Amino acid sequence: MKKVFCIGELLIDFVAENQGKNLSEAKEFTKKAGGAPANVACAISKLNGKSAFLGCVGNDPFGAFLLTILKNENVDISSAQLSDTFTTLAFVSIDEDGERDFVFSRGADKKLKYDPALKKEFHNNIVHFGAATAMLGGELEEAYGRYLFDALTQNSFISFDPNYRMDLWKNKEELFIKKCTPFIEKSHLCKFSLEEAQLLSNKENLEEACKVFHEMGVPIIVVTLGKEGTLLSTPKFSKTIESIQVNPVDTTGAGDAFIGCLLKQFSMHDNLDKVLEDESQLTQMIALANKAGAITTTNFGAIESLPTPEQLEA
Repeated sequence: MKKVFCIGELLIDFVAENQGKNLSEAKEFTKKAGGAPANVACAISKLNGKSAFLGCVGNDPFGAFLLTILKNENVDISSAQLSDTFTTLAFVSIDEDGERDFVFSRGADKKLKYDPALKKEFHNNIVHFGAATAMLGGELEEAYGRYLFDALTQNSFISFDPNYRMDLWKNKEELFIKKCTPFIEKSHLCKFSLEEAQLLSNKENLEEACKVFHEMGVPIIVVTLGKEGTLLSTPKFSKTIESIQVNPVDTTGAGDAFIGCLLKQFSMHDNLDKVLEDESQLTQMIALANKAGAITTTNFGAIESLPTPEQLEA
């Protein structure tokens, strides 16, 4: 089994208890572990895969809380780093119109330092670039680029999820596209939301968007479409794979559960090039990942809602 290295942020989400109010009116918040790469690492581990988290938290009670959660989920945190900078925080509420009210206080995640010793550990393994904050500058962005080069030289299978957050990139969309382009060009697998696929390809039509990404060099593209399922596209075929029907209560972490489940399945194969050629097998893998994402939406919170192997087999 290959090991999946997930690089990026681990942070505290303070979620307003009384939804239907904006942050200025919210009075009570619940502390939750957040950060897309950390969610993905937990999803893989929860499905009995091998995952490692590469990121930085503050040397403070919040950082200790976050690392304990990952450790309890059997994620390898031996390469996680501590900083004197305070742990990154996000405050989230949903107002009465259903719009997200979001305040981001960036801290220790940007302090991740490049570790050259990890290069050899990437050899023949999977490296997942799925940080929402990696393109925002700081040492994390520099480390991100150097780890991409290491993954390329070590025959790693490279996965990329841009995790676009409109709140963080208002009026800077072109810069976001520019920074994502090298990762799209070098990845074996790219996972996009509909919004991300349209933004990064500059195409409204999904078929045209996928054509752009294939021309950039991506062999396999998945575009998650919520309850409509997932579009799977390779240079040889394209199809939409349905998801299961659920009654969602919280969609937080659904995309992370999806890509985590998919990468866990890829980690079971020695010859990943052969998998990319197998339409039937890829379809089955996406269908299972769809199920993982759907199950995650039926409970509150991301990590605690991630499915177990027993739930996927049911």
